[in-house]
Amino acid sequence: MLVSATEMLQKARDGHYAVGQFNINNLEWTKSILLTAEEMKSPVILGVSEGAGKYMTGFKTVAAMVKAMVETLNITVPVALHLDHGTYEGSKACLEAGFSSIMFDGSHYPIDENVAKTTELVALAHAQGVSVEAEVGSIGGEEDGVVGMGEVADPAECARIAGLGIDFLAAGIGNIHGKYPANWKGLDFDTLDKIHNATGNIPLVLHGGTGIPADMIKKAISLGVSKINVNTECQLSFAAATRAYIEAGKDQQGKGFDPRKLLAPGAEAIKATVREKIELFGSAGKA
Repeated sequence: MLVSATEMLQKARDGHYAVGQFNINNLEWTKSILLTAEEMKSPVILGVSEGAGKYMTGFKTVAAMVKAMVETLNITVPVALHLDHGTYEGSKACLEAGFSSIMFDGSHYPIDENVAKTTELVALAHAQGVSVEAEVGSIGGEEDGVVGMGEVADPAECARIAGLGIDFLAAGIGNIHGKYPANWKGLDFDTLDKIHNATGNIPLVLHGGTGIPADMIKKAISLGVSKINVNTECQLSFAAATRAYIEAGKDQQGKGFDPRKLLAPGAEAIKATVREKIELFGSAGKA
């Protein structure tokens, strides 16, 4: 059974740890993340971008796969299925498809339009018991076609969006999607502290969790960050393990590669990445 992310993130906020959101792209990724969360007894959020949803033939397919996998694998930890950086239309589609959480990314709209659309989606989602994440200040880098310049969010705008009844808030504090450049200045903790104080202790979200030093992760958690998104690191570990398997020339036997064997090393690499992040975020044993 899928659950809203609200309760797990409130517990994380109060317990001073963070729940990992790990984006999924196919069956193998989903299975690896679920099995590792169960092994670690950690709540987990499965993130789905609109591009990944389209690749997997649609949000209804994704929701059906995840629900069936949770049941078949006997997953007992809390699992939320979450739309990542959703459009207005995509958010509505995920509500219809059976997602248990959505992120409406209205950060590119003028603040008044962001407020209006967020208000409508909060009402629709909460009527179905679905949690809502909103964003203020775009996240830097590019993820699945969503481009941001790494803006630092305005605490006053954060307070306005938080007051709309959303369940958790993503606020730009210098974080970016993808790999961090060598000249990255780090997270803006002064702004994070101001946002935390301005938003009534709402659980905060840190996007772009790949490559942020462990000490910065822990400090962000101490300032109200309760959800940390990881995608690029899983992509890199999966690709490296798959490439190594191919270059080793295994499983050829004149018949080509068995796709189940071909994807297995990458799936194991994702398990290792998720295990490492759950330990870092402090959510192990918190289910």
